Amino acid sequence: MARSSTCPTEVELARYEHVQRHVTEARYLGDYKIWLEFNDGRKGVVDLADDLYGENFDVLRDRVRFADFYLDYGLATIAWHHGADFAPDYLYEKLSAMH
Repeated sequence: MARSSTCPTEVELARYEHVQRHVTEARYLGDYKIWLEFNDGRKGVVDLADDLYGENFDVLRDRVRFADFYLDYGLATIAWHHGADFAPDYLYEKLSAMH
């Protein structure tokens, strides 16, 4: 069991130590944009507006819910309390494509 940085309850977290890229910092900027920093020092903004489709992501179209993400150290990425998350490699590639 592990405790996430913002979730007060203990939850079983998957361990992705084999993942090359890790999100180390994240800040909500407004709309569907998040500033990210990765373990290799790369930083930038990702706009996830076009990625919020499907059963797990539809609820995140509500900006208040979208802004309520947290940095899940077990998953090495950003996540939401209802179970949605984006793979760190996906975010890294999206950031690379934008910058």
